[in-house]
Amino acid sequence: MNSAGAQLRVSAARAVHQIFQGRSLKAVLAQERSAFADGRDRALLEAMTVGTVRYRRSLEFALARFLSKSLAQSEPISHALLLVGLTQLHLLQLAPHAAVSATVEAGRVLGKGSHAGLINAVLRRSQREGLAASDNIGIQENHPDWLLTRLRADWPEAWADIVAANNRVAPLWLRIPGDEAQRETIAATLQKQAVAHRISEIATQAIRIDAAIAPTQLPGWLEGRIAVQDLSAQLPAIALAVKAGETVWDMCAAPGGKSAQLLESAPAMLLTDNEADRLPKINALFARLGFAEDAAALHALDATQPLPETLPQHFDAILLDAPCSATGIIRRQPDVKWHRREKDIGALNTLQWRLLKNAWRHLRPGGRLLYSTCSVLKAENETLTSQFLQQHADARSLPLDARFGRVSGAGRQRLPGEDGGDGFYYALLHKV
Repeated sequence: MNSAGAQLRVSAARAVHQIFQGRSLKAVLAQERSAFADGRDRALLEAMTVGTVRYRRSLEFALARFLSKSLAQSEPISHALLLVGLTQLHLLQLAPHAAVSATVEAGRVLGKGSHAGLINAVLRRSQREGLAASDNIGIQENHPDWLLTRLRADWPEAWADIVAANNRVAPLWLRIPGDEAQRETIAATLQKQAVAHRISEIATQAIRIDAAIAPTQLPGWLEGRIAVQDLSAQLPAIALAVKAGETVWDMCAAPGGKSAQLLESAPAMLLTDNEADRLPKINALFARLGFAEDAAALHALDATQPLPETLPQHFDAILLDAPCSATGIIRRQPDVKWHRREKDIGALNTLQWRLLKNAWRHLRPGGRLLYSTCSVLKAENETLTSQFLQQHADARSLPLDARFGRVSGAGRQRLPGEDGGDGFYYALLHKV
């Protein structure tokens, strides 16, 4: 028996179990990947884990047909391992004998030797019979019912496209700091190394990578000449269009991608985040990209409250990339659709409103504020910004062009998969 193969399945099952318990897919994968040095093993671990999480509902529905009694509550790790087994056979289409054998052995490693016969029988039966299909649209589309209801209400003409995009693997997007000449230089190097890529016509620093490659292996990574940032996530800084000499506040700065983009144009910046343990990530990114250690003032604080008197009080431009449901990035983080609950939206709305109110307090007359989210729910976007404009006589919306998506109230909405980018909302507000 290939012990490495079994250990990969052990890690995948452990990861799936933890994610189903509410932990972040990103954090769990980082933890489990660290046990494997071979890049191919890491890639397979990620494929098994992400595939199982992405297609959770249809896999669980199919598994229930093979079992007389659910194991989800009584034996959650065996339940997770069986789902990983189904993912291998039916989604990844791995060699059946090797996949089944390694998964059975993984059960033994996990201390579930008594389930070895059951695991073998279920996976062999699934080979013969395939996976059962359901008439339930939520199971078919692998989304929670409440989210499907919201998407259908908000986007009656586009909800099916949103759901389909959510179930596809997202491409890797790079941002090339500097001008378009820098991007052309990186693109030429990629071409020489036969790395499949496309240059974006929407964002002047964006390159889409179509090759299956880790960003750390790309030319220019070690030198800080590239950053990983989705196309849609590069647009808030473009919309805000800060100029030299302006004072800028990035209110919810972590993990720092948009901050770095702004810093290239506006050195006078205040960066804040409400979680102190996320600030080192910003510093690490800045260091890799070559910014000085004191390039920006970085503070952990509650941005719903007035800024302390020791900090600048008024700004020419403010970026509020607000905490949100993250329903626009499900294709990258499929755990979002299972972790998020409908009741969360109201609490997020309250937080978004408080952040927007405080941002407005600190924006100079004549200044501008870019409100953005990685959500596709209108309650967090169109509805909220429209209400804000109605209640603030000194607020006006500024037009954004078609690069930023379809018109949605006072702003524009990009839906997941459009031009290869994530789902994002942008509203540019001017204080008169």
